[in-house]
Amino acid sequence: MWIGFAELDYLLGDVHSLKHKRSIVRPIIAEIRHRFSVSAAEVDHLDAHRRTVIGVSVVAADRTHVIDVLDAVERLAAGRPEVELLSVRRRVLSSTDI
Repeated sequence: MWIGFAELDYLLGDVHSLKHKRSIVRPIIAEIRHRFSVSAAEVDHLDAHRRTVIGVSVVAADRTHVIDVLDAVERLAAGRPEVELLSVRRRVLSSTDI
């Protein structure tokens, strides 16, 4: 079993309320979940208006599939014009590594 995860660190631009932030972050998370069948959630900067970190995880029998999915998620994350992707931290582990 292979486990992959990524943290997508975003700068959100001209956002002045948590309500406005949610209106930007929720569709990103929903699209990632829907397109790639992965787990995704906001995992950091929960109370900051202009920053967020979205965590994504995938489990598969094949390491190559995990890497391909994380690559595709990263491409989608970088292609969002309304937000700026600052960094991506990724890791792929085998169940024997745990």
